[in-house]
Amino acid sequence: QVQFVESGGGLVQTGGSLRLSCAASEFNFSRYSLAWERQAPGKERELVAGITSAGDSTAYAPSVKGRFTISRDNVKSTVYLQMNSLQPEDTAVYFCNAVSAVEDGNYWGQGIQVTVSP
Repeated sequence: QVQFVESGGGLVQTGGSLRLSCAASEFNFSRYSLAWERQAPGKERELVAGITSAGDSTAYAPSVKGRFTISRDNVKSTVYLQMNSLQPEDTAVYFCNAVSAVEDGNYWGQGIQVTVSP
């Protein structure tokens, strides 16, 4: 059974840091592009960061560029989102996503809450 399990969320003060992790099992992780998305209350879901299957290219939303870093460990089948200089507007539920046209797969984590207090 495919699993894609998130961890690392929580409550942090403005300016603080968190690292989200999303661990995969039962699919060919290294052949998937990965992304983190987030959804704040009353707002549409937005793409935060993405990384290619090889890990050789990343992309970020303008709102997080320079503060967040996406990375992957294909040995551990885990994707990370390092979040620094957190702001209250970063408060949202964060979702990891794995997609592969070759593998015909699209998997989502269960979502994890990140709350940044003023």
